[in-house]
Amino acid sequence: MNDFANSSRPDVQAYLKRIGYDGPLDGSAETLARLQECHLHTVPYENLDIVRRIPLSLEIEDLFGKIVERGRGGYCFELNALFGWLLRELGYPVTDFMARFWRDEPNPPPKRRHRVLKVEAEGSFYLCDVGVGGIVPRRPIQMVEGLEHPQGDECYRLERDPYYGWLLCEFKHGGWSRIYSFTEEPQLPKDFVMATYWCENAPDSIFMGSSMLAIRTAEGRNTVAGNEFRIFTADGVRTFVPETEEQYHEALRTYFGIELH
Repeated sequence: MNDFANSSRPDVQAYLKRIGYDGPLDGSAETLARLQECHLHTVPYENLDIVRRIPLSLEIEDLFGKIVERGRGGYCFELNALFGWLLRELGYPVTDFMARFWRDEPNPPPKRRHRVLKVEAEGSFYLCDVGVGGIVPRRPIQMVEGLEHPQGDECYRLERDPYYGWLLCEFKHGGWSRIYSFTEEPQLPKDFVMATYWCENAPDSIFMGSSMLAIRTAEGRNTVAGNEFRIFTADGVRTFVPETEEQYHEALRTYFGIELH
């Protein structure tokens, strides 16, 4: 691990400001966890460009412009690409993997269409992921088989499968169920191009049909499915559908910090 010489660079500082992180940059596992939590509470998961038929770029310069400078979000191939770049600039060793997303998969086994990160901190390896729209770990998951990770009212663990590799599982309805799986085959940036092209263009891609947004909040989560906004708090969930385009754009600004142009 390097000496964090890059942490003072203007682009790194701009990214840290974007996610609201002003703590230590010491390469520790706790700092890694805080960075991930901050990211999930400030940068939304969203597929608005795909729905609007705006081609995506996975180049770091373009992702930085979209997510940091323009205050947008993205989906896994974008969000985890840029978060991985930040972690590397801060001195963390990072390896990119391709994953199969099992949750709500109608025709298992699923294809590989998700990007995740393996990050080393203080001699241990962690699964980091800021690119899922559903409920997933807020903090990194140590890559130890069977180790349970309670996080608030959620609980996660990693299991192993001889074919699918690591399985991220959640405790739900009294049992453990799969969220996604991945093997430890390192991926190059160009290895994600075909997968994201499929997500952007395939007729049966879930990302093309309607808008999907999600962001963690201090009170719970904000989400969008199609045109319906859902605001989750400790008191329950409030849903509404904006009646005009102006109201829709105002709701995006209010609940996700997104300004569409």
